Amino acid sequence: MLQAQQKEDTMGMLSGKRALVIGVASKLSIAYGIADALHREGCDLAFTYQNDKLKDRVLGFAEGWGTPASRCFPCDVASDADIDHAFVELASQWDGLDILIHCVAFAPGDQLAGRFVDVTTREGFHVAHDVSAYSLIGVTRAAQPLMSGRAGSIITLSYLGAVQTMPNYNVMGLAKASLEAGVRYLATSLGPEGHRVNAISAGPIRTLAASGIKDFRSMLAYNASRTPLRRNTTIEEVGNTAAFLGSDLASGITGQVIYVDNGFSITAMGESDNA
Repeated sequence: MLQAQQKEDTMGMLSGKRALVIGVASKLSIAYGIADALHREGCDLAFTYQNDKLKDRVLGFAEGWGTPASRCFPCDVASDADIDHAFVELASQWDGLDILIHCVAFAPGDQLAGRFVDVTTREGFHVAHDVSAYSLIGVTRAAQPLMSGRAGSIITLSYLGAVQTMPNYNVMGLAKASLEAGVRYLATSLGPEGHRVNAISAGPIRTLAASGIKDFRSMLAYNASRTPLRRNTTIEEVGNTAAFLGSDLASGITGQVIYVDNGFSITAMGESDNA
């Protein structure tokens, strides 16, 4: 009896669930923090990688979480054929999927430095929205057969630049606004099937994607000085929130943007520590 109780106590809140994580690029990436939290809570994981350059890195991370190479698939989310192929491969490994993690965003570097009206091009606008916003719809559609009957949880990543202007964030802010609208429309579309769709709006974190934003170091310093908690957000904190949203504990939460930013988004003007 005691052994059974001890086993139950060590089970995580995601035990028995399966998740596909899209977007792990490095140990600094938010997707890495999310995958680590899901694994800690007992979730079985599968991964995609964008190209051969990232393949070995993702395979190495996956091995550390007990995921075999057979559950790691190439997938460029800008390609419908790649998305479809990845889910065909996933279906050959699993007969169901409970959690879909979408951690993908991109805009050409020349769109992320300078005055918005001057640097934003038609092509840059298209690329940012295709990769950062439409891809959530594309992968969610492809995941539907595997999620059927499983009350799935779909989680993506946003940023405060979706609703407030940020220096040099430019067209990515528009793409994130589109992504957040997509979360609401997907939640409404999939709700009758029991699926939930939510976004996590994380504070700035030093990731590979963020490094493409001009003066990002200054943004981090300013953010830490103004948050109520006087520090920046970590990938572990975002990961814990994703684990909660993926669990049955969040069964009544859908169509929401959850801020994990140490309170930055609530402040209109930071208070002085000397006040």
